[in-house]
Amino acid sequence: KPEILDPQGQAIAGALPRLGFEGVTSVRQGKRFELELDGPLTPDVLAKVEEAAKTLLSNPVIEDYAVSLPEGEPA
Repeated sequence: KPEILDPQGQAIAGALPRLGFEGVTSVRQGKRFELELDGPLTPDVLAKVEEAAKTLLSNPVIEDYAVSLPEGEPA
């Protein structure tokens, strides 16, 4: 969430110019989960993945989450 401090992102943003990467005004560091599912991706399965992201994989007090599919994957 934007209102939560991100010291690791700030450290990265400070290091980028020293390494020759100019023009970056902000960095937010986060985590990513990749799930492989057995069987077809139905709306019910996708809803269960959303629920897992909401209740287990993220801390909604300090994190936002998004569920996305690989390019070309039907929803």
